[in-house]
Amino acid sequence: MISSNFVLFYVDHPMASAGFYADLLGAAPVEASPTFALFVLNTGMKLGLWSKHTVEPAAPPAFGGTELAFEVGNYDGVDAVHGDWARRGLPIAQAPTDMDFGRSFVALDPDGHRLRVYARAAEVAQTL
Repeated sequence: MISSNFVLFYVDHPMASAGFYADLLGAAPVEASPTFALFVLNTGMKLGLWSKHTVEPAAPPAFGGTELAFEVGNYDGVDAVHGDWARRGLPIAQAPTDMDFGRSFVALDPDGHRLRVYARAAEVAQTL
């Protein structure tokens, strides 16, 4: 089986997006150029921000839907991150909501990518 540890977002302005994610994640990119920036998250996962104007092969203007998800420890953590991101001015696509898997909210980055913060419900967490 192969595994994945790298997510690429196609962005309009990689350096501006890198600034946004540096502030949001509290970490500087490990690589940055006018067309690409790379973050290595504390889990080891990598987040690449690639200029949608230079990606090869060229990506269609609209394709698939994705989310970058961040798990926090509990429902209060979801609400705390929501408050922080709302104060920072991130557009909130979904306010904190209790769902079948737990509590979650969705914010948007400057390019409209969905950022989901969630905490699993106790009964869901016990099954994993």
